[in-house]
Amino acid sequence: MTDLTRRGLFAGGAAAVGALAAGAAGATPASASAAPLTPGDGGRAVEPFHGPHQAGIATDPQAHAAFVAFDLLKDTGREAVVRMLRLLTDDVRRLAAGHPALADTEPELAAVPARLTVTFGFGPGLFRRAGLASPVEPLPPFKRIDRLEERWSGGDLLLQICADDPLTVAHALRMTVKDARSFARVRWVQRGFRRGLLTQPRGVTQRNVMGQVDGTVNPRPGTPEFDRAVWITGGPLGGGTTLVLRRIRAEMETWDAADRTAKEFTVGRTLATGAPLTGRLETDEPDFTRLSPAGFPVIAEYAHVRRARVDGATIFRRVYNYDDGLSPGGEPDTGLLFASFQADVERQFLPIQRSLAEADLLNEWTTPTGSAVFAVPPGCSPGGYVGETLLA
Repeated sequence: MTDLTRRGLFAGGAAAVGALAAGAAGATPASASAAPLTPGDGGRAVEPFHGPHQAGIATDPQAHAAFVAFDLLKDTGREAVVRMLRLLTDDVRRLAAGHPALADTEPELAAVPARLTVTFGFGPGLFRRAGLASPVEPLPPFKRIDRLEERWSGGDLLLQICADDPLTVAHALRMTVKDARSFARVRWVQRGFRRGLLTQPRGVTQRNVMGQVDGTVNPRPGTPEFDRAVWITGGPLGGGTTLVLRRIRAEMETWDAADRTAKEFTVGRTLATGAPLTGRLETDEPDFTRLSPAGFPVIAEYAHVRRARVDGATIFRRVYNYDDGLSPGGEPDTGLLFASFQADVERQFLPIQRSLAEADLLNEWTTPTGSAVFAVPPGCSPGGYVGETLLA
């Protein structure tokens, strides 16, 4: 295997990257064809809660998110799990509609739903407590790259809380934690963000904290490709999906030390537009066969864009940035909350993850520190609760 260290990248990649600048110079901005946003009444905007699928998956990503995982208390069995889910469902359907939860002591905070969604995920422990076989299990270890910490991993129940207003997210988090307190304890909370509401045209692919256009190759909600990739068909989980959440720290100190050409060589895309190194537009298909004048692949064998392409494996990424402050020396704890939705973790997510773990150049600048896997039940009817198809 080639030398995948930074030293090897700079030494071995110089000949290949030398011919890339001319291609990047003619690229067009990613937002060139996007329609402009209109202000509307964003704070009052509501996302439907009921339906065959839970909200917060095919929903246009909101600007703010909080992922909260719970561990069930020792005496929380199947009946208690059902009571908890009924209570959570009732309060979430109220909050999502812009109404206060039952016994809400700050009802004014619920009046701005800001497209609030709360998506439920069930971990292996919840299935075991309910006397059911779990359809999901933790990911196998990826020893070459993982530096997982218990404080960011695992969990019996997940709530993915998203809205375009951070106060709305904070209030929904508070209400749902109060609901769950008699049945479970908080294991971890991870907060994320994207570009703020109305800061850029609708449809523009977001950037992550490393400056990369992040999420270009993603199935589009409402298309057959999305439906095949995301929704489970048949059985108690029919209409549901699975969620893999990976906390990935960006090693910004060493990333900042790399020059722009090396960064683009690592990713296989230009930083300015997100276009592949063989194209002009973000949406251009990468040409993995093209060679530079020196005879090297223009998109390196170990570039991220190449390693992330695995035939027959498609996932839907709904990614948030995180920024959890600075060390005393000023080094940031920042990175990605990589939320991946797919119908089948084994068939779709793992082949891609194995390819990346084996030889992705970007591994030099990223470190996975958290990992959790959840089954996401289908949506519910106005009179039902999330998880009813599994537990009723």
